[in-house]
This record gives sequence, C-alpha cells and structure tokens, in this order.
Amino acid sequence: MIVLGRIVGPYGVQGWVRVHPFGDDPLSWQGMPLWWLSPRATGAWQEHPLKSFRVHGDGLVAAFEDVVDRDGAEALKGWWIGAPREALPVPAEDEFYWADLIGMDVLNTAGESLGAVEGLIETGANDVLRVVDAEGQERLLPFVDAVVRQVDAATRQIRVEWGLDW
Repeated sequence: MIVLGRIVGPYGVQGWVRVHPFGDDPLSWQGMPLWWLSPRATGAWQEHPLKSFRVHGDGLVAAFEDVVDRDGAEALKGWWIGAPREALPVPAEDEFYWADLIGMDVLNTAGESLGAVEGLIETGANDVLRVVDAEGQERLLPFVDAVVRQVDAATRQIRVEWGLDW
C-alpha cells in the first residue's frame, strides 16, 4: 500500500472528514472509487467506497458511502489513507511516491554513503528526506533540486550534493 494522506478530523455533521494529503496532486485520487483506510500506516487496510471529495482550504474534505454522520467521521480521526500501487496514476518523470523513496541508499556526489531514507517530512516549503546511517546518525536533507541531484529507481540510490561533515 502507498500511504496518501491522513484523516485529521470530522467536517460538518453529515459524515464528511477533513484530509491532510501527502504529495502535491491529491486531485488525481478522484479516479479511485475506493479509498483504503487504516488506523496504522502499516496496519490492515479497509476499503471504503468514496461518495465525494473536494479541495477545501489547504486540504481536502471527503465523504464515504459507509460513514453517514459526525460520530462515524470522528471515529476515523487519525486514520491513514492508502491505495495499492496499481490503483494510483503512474508518476510523471522526476516525480516519486514517498513509499518509493523509503529505503533508498543516499550517496553524496563523491560516492560516500550518507545512509538510507527512513522517512520523509512535509514542511510546507519543501519535503525533507530523513536519512539515517549505520551508526544511527540522522541527517535531514531538503528534497530540492539544489540538494537532490539524481534519484535512480533502478539502483535504488539517491545522489545528493552534501558533505559528510555537514
């Protein structure tokens, strides 16, 4: 499953929920008649037929066929939204799902290992790679062109402009 976002709370009294999307094209989800929800990002996923959704402020609001009131929406607060890879649109060139980046080896331009991607952080300005080396040292690298020089899906490596002494 690819994690797409998280339900942050109810919206109104008719079962709608507020959604914090991960990524910059949540409108592409409109082609998915089912959304998969789980209380844990690595948990058992449950299918929920999508009734409707729309952009609202800096997030989304969504309604599911099987959630009819505020109590049902409140019960989904904090749940993760995901989808199997085959249900998602193919990313454009130089675009990646976060799940594809996790576990990739990170090397600087001199070929020195900085560790592996353990996760990503959304800051609003840009995404940040959370890279952890073999000794457990964590580095936070901005996922911007000035730092990330190449993402190679075939070798599962990310090349960055970054020194070991930074």
